[in-house]
Amino acid sequence: MNAVLVDSNILLDVMSGDGRWAAWSADTLARVADSHRLFINSIVYAEISIRFSRIEELDEALTPDVLTREPIPYEAAFLAGKVFVAYRRAGGTRTAPLPDFFIGAHAAVTGASLLTRDTARYRTYFPTVNLIAPDKTQ
Repeated sequence: MNAVLVDSNILLDVMSGDGRWAAWSADTLARVADSHRLFINSIVYAEISIRFSRIEELDEALTPDVLTREPIPYEAAFLAGKVFVAYRRAGGTRTAPLPDFFIGAHAAVTGASLLTRDTARYRTYFPTVNLIAPDKTQ
């Protein structure tokens, strides 16, 4: 079964009931879950933790029968660092690697697809990663 790394924006859409994106994110998440193994990493976990006041509430919302948790491989951390260097050389102003660099690198080194609706940075720095994303007309 192919694996799909779920980006935090998808989970936050569903958890917050976002007026524009909740339906698309929930429907796509359910459709992809029918045929793929879904997982998150510690970066995604940290990003969605902002919606919860207790870790137990977050863990209850992230049922392991739907979303598994995987550590970020060291190869992905290395790639995230290299992508950050490219970002800085291209004029990027951040002084530390961005969370998206770790998420994209994790998908890249494991061969996973990435379910996201924030495609610009991933398309630029991780062109080999298969993105599951809304089309531009939505």
